[in-house]
Amino acid sequence: MPNVDVTVSCPVFDSFRVQQVAGMFDVPIGERASERFRVELPALDDDWTIGLIVGPSGSGKSTVARKVFGDRLYRHREWPRDRAVVDCLGDRPIKEITGLFTAVGFSSPPSWIKPYHVLSGGEQFRCDLVRALLEGAGQVVAFDEFTSVVDRNVAKIGSAAIAKAIRLRRIDCRFVAVTCHYDVTEWLQPDWVLDMATATFTRRCLQRPPIELEIFRCRRRAWRMFARYHYLSGSLSTAARCYIALWKGTPVAFCAVLSLIGRKNRWRFSRIVTLPDFQGVGIGLGVTETVAELYRRRGQRINVTAAHPALIAHCRRSPRWRAVNVRKTGSSRSKGFIKNYRNSAGRAVVSFEYMGAT
Repeated sequence: MPNVDVTVSCPVFDSFRVQQVAGMFDVPIGERASERFRVELPALDDDWTIGLIVGPSGSGKSTVARKVFGDRLYRHREWPRDRAVVDCLGDRPIKEITGLFTAVGFSSPPSWIKPYHVLSGGEQFRCDLVRALLEGAGQVVAFDEFTSVVDRNVAKIGSAAIAKAIRLRRIDCRFVAVTCHYDVTEWLQPDWVLDMATATFTRRCLQRPPIELEIFRCRRRAWRMFARYHYLSGSLSTAARCYIALWKGTPVAFCAVLSLIGRKNRWRFSRIVTLPDFQGVGIGLGVTETVAELYRRRGQRINVTAAHPALIAHCRRSPRWRAVNVRKTGSSRSKGFIKNYRNSAGRAVVSFEYMGAT
């Protein structure tokens, strides 16, 4: 295992106040102030996928990361204020860009078409992640100040989302997070950790804490906090049955179901929304399947019609769902008699029926 030995220094400018501080706190004064960091890190060609360099501010995290990773160390750069984030990632195919957005938990098409500066802190963090991952595709990507500017719940979910995507090989790179926050460690599940507070290196792969949700039947007014994040429409049928999911008392996801007109004991999901800060770890799918199982056990059948690539991919892989219809150009049937109805014309959609847990 290679040793990293790096010394940093800066000039000391003599002044009356510098002399005062030196006298008050017995600080030795020389022409330069220097600090040396000696640590162990795995070689870049070793067998690992995710690493973590953690420690308090001033402990040398960024210094060591720059020494080891050089240009592979991503630091935040400004984004254009007059372009949508989806237009700021080079000439990559749109499917690759949206696939990466989804992989890191940024699964809100309405936000993809907005400029960076109007997005929430959690969405901006995920955009920076996507930029770093695209620039370092197939290599090692080191990300400085990881989760430093986001809420700690967002930090945990974001860490779990990127760890999941990398380990499932939806993202082609190895990843090193550089951060002062220890709380992301078990959510990121790194293969190794360098703690700069003690200059100790350990190999580990912690189990991610479970995400335990509470799901309740709720009133339609709960939709207000989720409506703006639905990629089609913010409207909600007056006939909808609504369910909300809470994590540690915080609303994180919502779904609604409607009875199929003229078909006894048949239902469909009309709305499924996970708040942006909590996307990427399967919360929306977990809520959907829990509600679907509730209806199945009552002897009722329930479907979901999806255009979102992540939902379609999950249902195709899962034995709990069965594809029942594919419409490459969406629906041409008019539903004009239903107020505010928006059909799927022009969008490829797939319908799945929930078959139950195996």
